Amino acid sequence: MRRRTALVVTVAAVFTLVAGGLTLPRPPQPSTDAIGDAALSELLAEALERNPGALDAVSIAVVDDNGVRYSGVRSGPDTEFEIGSVTKTFTAALLADSLNRGEVTPGQPLGELLDLGTSPAASITLEQLATHTSGLPRLPLTVGTFVGALWSQFSAGDPYTADVDRLVSQARAATPGETGTVEYSNFGMALLGQALAAAADTEYSTLVTERITGPLGMDASYLPVDTSGLARDAPTGYTASGRSAKPWTLKANAPAGGLRSTATDMALYARALLEGTAPGIDALDPTTDAGGGDRIGYAWFTSTLRSSVTGEEASDRLFTWHNGMTGGYAAFIGLDFEADRAIVVMSNTAATVDTIGVELLEAAR
Repeated sequence: MRRRTALVVTVAAVFTLVAGGLTLPRPPQPSTDAIGDAALSELLAEALERNPGALDAVSIAVVDDNGVRYSGVRSGPDTEFEIGSVTKTFTAALLADSLNRGEVTPGQPLGELLDLGTSPAASITLEQLATHTSGLPRLPLTVGTFVGALWSQFSAGDPYTADVDRLVSQARAATPGETGTVEYSNFGMALLGQALAAAADTEYSTLVTERITGPLGMDASYLPVDTSGLARDAPTGYTASGRSAKPWTLKANAPAGGLRSTATDMALYARALLEGTAPGIDALDPTTDAGGGDRIGYAWFTSTLRSSVTGEEASDRLFTWHNGMTGGYAAFIGLDFEADRAIVVMSNTAATVDTIGVELLEAAR
């Protein structure tokens, strides 16, 4: 068994190296020539210098009691980005909203909404899925998932190809681990979104539009589900090594990371969250220990703000946040309720922007 495992790992490594060699990537050339609000652009330029990486286009928005300010590199406030796992916060909002509507309950078993038979996953609750305490792995532990991930390394494409029936089948075959401990799971969040759609007798993309993005006026935000749903001029991003990446639409896994948005729209979302008027606002309330001093609510993490200069705790002030990454994009949203401030950072390169987001949240005062 050990030899077989070693062989699989070796083949995967060689495959990935060959894929990289064949494509001859040319990393995007980073720039610190930020445009937009002058003071914010200066902060962004400084943050980019402190956090070098293969970032091509970057778009940010700061929301506070003075309004909304935008800045960007090779992008504007209406440039479209994939926001990856920040989509999970919309799925979390849908759960909180569905609870308020009386459509579901926190302890409702997943098997009451999806056809899971008597499988172990059937007894997982909606709240466990939302807080990443379901015991489900990050991804389904199947050969298909492994091959899909491997192929995506070669093709720079979307590894999430399962439709809803396949996703449910994967859940039926899953063997969850111990519940109660936070273990981040794209698999679990995808199932949560599909379960909420089933409870409302609609599709997830329709649900998120009708209940979240539509009411907030986020008209440029959409969830394509597959490539046929992409806008005709939908942009694409870059892998961390600089290869041109294909769009990620995620199909049945879209509730875990399929939304596309703009800085303008995400500023509307952030403002509604700060004001407490966003649908499903209760999702932000931290309820569970996530380790390392962090706590988690429904998808949203709460952490202590640290100084961008010393790395030490800047104060006892907390911030609420989520990040995201696809094959060609990265995103971050952070909320400082004490300061009535939010920051949104989006990039068209699969290189983290988390540090930049936290630095700007602490500095943009």
